[in-house]
Amino acid sequence: MRVETPAAAVEDVSEAVAAATDGPINAWPDESAESAMLPELRSRGEMATPAATEAVEEIEPKALPPLDELVKRLSPEVRDALDDLFRAKFVTVRRVPKKALKE
Repeated sequence: MRVETPAAAVEDVSEAVAAATDGPINAWPDESAESAMLPELRSRGEMATPAATEAVEEIEPKALPPLDELVKRLSPEVRDALDDLFRAKFVTVRRVPKKALKE
């Protein structure tokens, strides 16, 4: 399929390309450009506003099972897969708030 474009549109595009290539390619925006763009992104819903940090529930460590006991609950195949894929090392046991879990 062939699309016909007016000559003026082609000139506008070539001017835009020429203007864009004057500076460094893939240049990171400066602070002023980024701070100007953030409100626009939030208004369009493309960027989530940072949520207030929640207080973490403090739970007695005695209420949690030992790490070795939890690791033993995993099958050897699962432990091997975690090690191969992620080089996962179990270091501590923590409780996470229910809000942090997917429904």
